[in-house]
Parts: sequence; C-alpha cells; structure tokens
Amino acid sequence: MSWQVAVMTLFPDMFPGPLGQSLAGRALQEGVWSLRTHDLRAHGLGRHRAVDDTPFGGGAGMVMRPDVVDAAIAEATAELDVPLVYLTPRGRRLVQADVRRFASGPGIALLCGRYEGVDERVLQARPVEQLSVGDYVLSGGETAALVLLDACIRLLPGVMGSGQSAVEESFSDGLLEYPLYTKPAEWQGRAVPPVLLSGHHASIAAWRRLQSEDATRVRRPDLWASYAAFPSHRNGLPASSGGHN
Repeated sequence: MSWQVAVMTLFPDMFPGPLGQSLAGRALQEGVWSLRTHDLRAHGLGRHRAVDDTPFGGGAGMVMRPDVVDAAIAEATAELDVPLVYLTPRGRRLVQADVRRFASGPGIALLCGRYEGVDERVLQARPVEQLSVGDYVLSGGETAALVLLDACIRLLPGVMGSGQSAVEESFSDGLLEYPLYTKPAEWQGRAVPPVLLSGHHASIAAWRRLQSEDATRVRRPDLWASYAAFPSHRNGLPASSGGHN
C-alpha cells in the first residue's frame, strides 16, 4: 500500500509542485506514495464560498472559519487513519525525528492555513498536531507542507537508490554534516584534505566526526548543547550526511 497524503488547501494546484519532479515525482508515478488534495473553498459558505471572517476581539486580517475547516478535515480523513498536521508558525518546530515518525506510518493529512490562521476551536476539537518548519512566517501553509512532504517522501522505501542513504541522515545523530568533496582533487589552489584520499576508513570516519562536531559547535550551539549532554553519542561513528535544509 502506498504512503497516503491528503492536503487541505485553498490552492490545490500548488501540489504536487516540485514533488512531481526528480525522485519524489518518480515515486509518485510508481505508486510509492499517493496524493489527494481537498479544496477548502469547496466547503465555503454562500455564493462566494467564504472560508474566513473577521476575528472576534478585533485586529487585522481574517481568520479561517471552524465550520469550513472542520468539514474539509472530515472529508479528507474519512477513509484515512493518519496523523493530522496543521502547519503554523505557532507550532512546535519540525525535527528529523518527526519526519521519521511520519514516514514510517501509513501517511499524513496536512492542513494548510492562510490569512491570520485557523479558528482555535477546530484545533481543539480535532486531534491536530501543530508544527512549524522554522522561526519565520510564510504566506501560507502550502510551502511548509511541501517541505514536510519532501523530507518524508525521501525516506520511503525505494525512493532513494541506496538504503544506506536513508540511514545516514542529517541530524540523525544530533550533528550537522561534515564537509563534502569530489573531483578534481585540487581546484583553484585548494586541495582536498589528504585524509580523504588515504583510503584509511577509520581515519576518515574520525576526521568526519571531528568536522561535524566543530561545525555544530560553531553554527548550532543549541544542537551542540543537546549532543554534548549525552556522551554516548560520541561513539566514533561517521557523522550523518546527505540532505539539505
């Protein structure tokens, strides 16, 4: 059975978007994962299919109505028993552990907000997990949904050519990845570190681990603090590689 995705959005034409290309696109064609979009506007009210209204208590912007959003959720999840996620800056920050959890399950249902957000009552009435892809604000949840789906789909069995690629993931061991090099061995007077040309696997692994630790300590002190708190992580294995963020 394919990994099933349901997306509730005001802009269904934004999907699959970039996920229709490259490895994710091929996996979609091959049925590794499936996609159904649900137009929130189809559940809108009145002649203009209104999906939002002014916020109680005043303030700028509009808020997505709970009755409209709830109807869309009911439709999208009627035949799916999958986690329901709302992409919002108010959510907990998405991490790789979440991605692995979603990818190992049967699928996911994503609610893409717009305007100022969704009425809080529907989020209380439904088992919604609120997640954010970063500490910044987007125009809508669609872009965040694409980010989350991309991260999950690449972990599905058969999507990436090598099973080892899915094992050696960025953040899987709490560190940023080590520097990467390829041919030519010297470019514009800059040489590849000699250890990478040595063929000595233990030395290469130790070098990569040290480079990852140094990069994490400098660039992501928050990650380094968590990593340093658990000495068992320092097992001499090569640091995680692959992937982008």
